[in-house]
Formats: sequence, structure tokens, C-alpha cells
Amino acid sequence: MLTLRRIGIDTYRENIAFLRRDCTTYNAEEFRVLNRIEVVAPGGGPRIRATLNIVEPGAILEREALGLSDEAFRLLGLPEGSAVAIEAAAPPASHDALRGKIMGRTLSATELRAIVGDIVDGRYSKMEIAAFLAGSANSFSHEEVLGLTRAMIETGARLDWNDRPGRMIVDKHCIGGIPGNRTSMIVVPILAAHGMTMPKTSSRAITSPAGTADTMEVLARVDLDTDEMREVVARENGCLVWGGRANLSPADDLFIAVERPLAIDSREQMVASILSKKVAAGATHLVLDIPVGPSAKVRSGEDAVRLRKLFEFVADAIGLQLDIVMSDGRQPIGRGIGPVLEARDVMAVLRNEKDAPADLREKSLMLAGHLIEFDPALRGGEGFARAKEILHSGLALEKFERIVERQGRMPPPPPPGRLTHEVGAPAAGTVQAIDCQRLARIARLAGAPLAKQAGIDLLKKCGEKVAPGEPLYRIHATLESDLGFARHHATAGNGYRIGP
Repeated sequence: MLTLRRIGIDTYRENIAFLRRDCTTYNAEEFRVLNRIEVVAPGGGPRIRATLNIVEPGAILEREALGLSDEAFRLLGLPEGSAVAIEAAAPPASHDALRGKIMGRTLSATELRAIVGDIVDGRYSKMEIAAFLAGSANSFSHEEVLGLTRAMIETGARLDWNDRPGRMIVDKHCIGGIPGNRTSMIVVPILAAHGMTMPKTSSRAITSPAGTADTMEVLARVDLDTDEMREVVARENGCLVWGGRANLSPADDLFIAVERPLAIDSREQMVASILSKKVAAGATHLVLDIPVGPSAKVRSGEDAVRLRKLFEFVADAIGLQLDIVMSDGRQPIGRGIGPVLEARDVMAVLRNEKDAPADLREKSLMLAGHLIEFDPALRGGEGFARAKEILHSGLALEKFERIVERQGRMPPPPPPGRLTHEVGAPAAGTVQAIDCQRLARIARLAGAPLAKQAGIDLLKKCGEKVAPGEPLYRIHATLESDLGFARHHATAGNGYRIGP
């Protein structure tokens, strides 16, 4: 037997075990060839699968100990110092199906369910998941996308809202790629004030400068568990929380952890990811925002139509009522990029301030209007006017403040990062285009979203005239090193196209 040790390494959703090369209980080199092991508690106790790493003598472990990464230690659930054994892990039952997909074979719904189940149960390494995703990229049929979506729903928790009147649960989602697009924080209080139920679970940023959860966290606690979330919704009709604690579509979180470093972003995987999360969260009606623009995820009208049809096919099959909106993705929304700056813009809209970003306000009203159109008690075509009435009357702000109180108000937001650098226009002219991807990259280099005060303050948008040297945007950071990285990237290319 080996002595269990916790190794303080965050391997993010992957189980890693560590064994010394000179271990006498097991032949470390023999297990290294097999790579995948099972960690077993004696007497039929818990067991987990892990990828085995070999460490040198005198490093981080005693000779007859087995170290586990933070994730693996948490899943095994045994106290440090427990006796454990290791076994060679047999290939998962779905291994042949996974290999088949890598080789281009079309998979059945049953095979996809088996693969997703084994992935969620930790039977595959990130390398094997990456091979599956690479083999699946852009080669899934519509039926396979549907099968994958259903499998992702079935292998996680599902929220139900049977206590809500009418059981209509609305949600909205943007496929992403547009910085500053914090419409959810305005749409949710509008819908909740109207009397519709909108329990919004959102993600934290992975490659963007801020997700909805990152920005909402500037104002309120977002890491609510399911019971806390239900209590907020019961009292206020809506919430804005991080979805990570609800275990909704856990396969999606594992896929994302592998996709991002490889820059795999297939349309098929996107559809399964978004719709599985929405159904698992209990949504019955969804408005989906697809921004279209030269630096957005979808760059042409033809691509947008193909993506729309795939979303509609899967949504119809799983019983989700879907309304798809094609929006302007040619530039960032609002003026701020980064949590504190985006929270500032959201509050300016909710407070009906005169200088609030008009594009953020109008897009939020448009999306809220589409959602209100689902209300059978409202005449068709009145959704936008109703949304506008709720915002301008102050009801949306009042509802938002109550949601913040219920979730747990944070201290007053700090000001944007004190370290700044302004990026000036290289020549006179008019702003003709803004590269969303480049500005998002600059904002992340400045420290967003981990440094909530970091990001970009946009001073010029498309269509505005500029003089030579006039500031286009201001970079905010909290560390000199972050500001240096962001300045260097902005100098290499500021992300603006200035023309006559």
C-alpha cells in the first residue's frame, strides 16, 4: 500500500497522480508505460482514474507515497495519510467509439452518450479528449450534434422550476467574441420587473477580458449554490450567478478546458455547449444573439444563417423554444472592456444617465423586447416598448438593486486601474473598423479579468472623427508589468482602422 499525499497543484479538471521512480511497492516505470491508473481505497472504498507522472527521488514525495493533484484529491475524498493502492486502468468501454470518431466515423447517439459519460467520470485524459474534439471539429452531422447535446444534458445536474407560475423560464445567450457586451445585466432585471422568470447562470471569462459573472461580481456575490439561487429567484424572479457550482453539463467544462489552448472552436461543439447548458439550467425559451462582423466569431451572413439553422434543428429536437437575433458585431459594445469598466457602463444604463453608452442600452432593450414577446399576455410587437418603459421608469434599476442585495452586495466598486496609457490615432480621419479580438487581447494583457480594475476605456467608436494623436482608447492596469505587456501589444497594432 501507498500513503496518500496531497500535492498542491491545480491541474484544472484533470486528475494527476505522482509516484517516485524509486518506489519499491510498485514498479514506477511499468506503470508509466500504461500512463492511466486507478487509485483505489482498500476494502471497496472510493476510486478514481488519474494520469500518472513519475517524480525523481528526494523531490516532492516520500518513497512509498502517492501524490494527487488538488482536483484528484478532492474527488477521491480520503484524508491525507490514508492507505491506497494503484491498478492499471483498463480502456473505457467507449474507447472504440472514440477512436472511430478520430478516424472520421459517424457515431450513434448511444456511442456519444457512452463517450460523454466516460469523459465526465474521468476515464479519459485531456490528451484523449483533445483527440476526440480535433477529430470531431467540423465533421459532426446534425444528428451527431443532437446526440452530443442530449448526452451532455444527461450526464450532469438539471434545474427545475416547477414552483414558478406557468413554468416558462426564459434565458438569453450571446455566442461571444464581442468585448463589453454585458447586456444580460440589463436584460435580467427588465424581465424580472416585467414578471417573467429569468434565472441567469453565466460563465467566467476563459479567453475574454470579462464574462458576465466576472462583471457582476464587481457588484454582488455570484458563487451561489443551487438552494441560494432558488431563494433569490423565488423572491425576485431572476438572478445573475456563476454557473460553476450547479454542475450543469459538466462535460462542457471539460471540453472548454481542452479547446481553448488548442483554439478549437467548431460551430458544432458551440451549439452542443450552449444548448446543453441552457436546458440543464431549466430554460424553456431562449433568445440567442449571434453577432456578425469582420472580427467576430461569425464573419459573414452566410455563416450566420448556417449556424442559425443548426441551432434551430437541435433546439426543436430537445423542446427548447428559440428566437435567434443577428446583431452588429463590427465593434465592441459600450465603452468599457474589463469587469470594473463594464460594470460602470451597465449601471449608467440602468440609472438612465444621459451619457450612458447608447449601443449597450439599445441592444439590451432589443434583446429584452424579444424575450418579453414570449409572454402570451402581451400583444405581439409590444415587447420593445414594454422593455423601454421598464428601463426608463426606474423599475429595472430597482429590481437590479434588489437582486444585488439578495445575492450579497459587494463593497463599492474600485476605480479603474491607476496605471494608464493612452493609444493615439496615427493619422486624421474617421474610425472605420475596430478589431474586437485585438482589443480583447490587449485588455487581457493589461490584467483583465483577474485584475477587475484592468481593461480598456474606449474613447472613439466607429464613425467618429479623429485628429492625429487624439486618444482612441485608454489602457488601465494595476501592475507595471501588465501595462507594459498591453502597451507593447497596442504598439504592434492598435486594433483601429482609420480612413478618410
